[in-house]
Amino acid sequence: MRNVVLIGMPGAGKSTVGVLLAKTLLMDFTDTDLLIQKETKKALCDIINEKGTEYFIKLEEEVILKQSFANSVIATGGSAVYGEKAMKKLSENGVIIYLKVSLPELIKRLGDITTRGIAKGKDTGIPELFSERSPLYEKYADFTIDCTDKTPEECVGIIAEKLKEESYD
Repeated sequence: MRNVVLIGMPGAGKSTVGVLLAKTLLMDFTDTDLLIQKETKKALCDIINEKGTEYFIKLEEEVILKQSFANSVIATGGSAVYGEKAMKKLSENGVIIYLKVSLPELIKRLGDITTRGIAKGKDTGIPELFSERSPLYEKYADFTIDCTDKTPEECVGIIAEKLKEESYD
C-alpha cells in the first residue's frame, strides 16, 4: 500500500482523520508537526515566533525530506505545500488527499489561532491564508474530500472507499 498523505488548512482535521484512517487501513501514522517538535524540542508557535515563518517553512521541508515513510498515513502541517521538494517526495510513494473545509467552518473550528503554530505573516488572517493556500492544496492533491459538514469517521469512510475504488495501493 502506498502512503496516504493528508494536506489541508489548519483545523481541517488532518491529525484526527489521520489517526482514525491509519487504524482503519492498518497503517502507521505520522504527524509532521510532531516530527518538527520532536527534532527542535519546541512548540510550533515558539519556532515561528522566535525565527519567523520563512524559517519554519524551510525547517518543515527539511524535516519531511529526511524521513523515510512506508505504509503510513501522514498528516502534514498546513504549510507543507509551500515546500515543493517535500511535496514531490511525498507524492512519489503516496496518494495526496486534500481535506477541504469551507472558510466559515475553518474560522469556527480554529477559534484562537495564537497557540496553534500557523505559518503566516503577522498581518495575515485566516481568510487570506485560505485564499493563498487553497490553489496549492488543489495543485498537489490526487483527490479532494470535502469535510465541511462531516465527522472525522465519515471522512475516513469516504477516503477508505475512494482508495479502494481507485486502486491506489
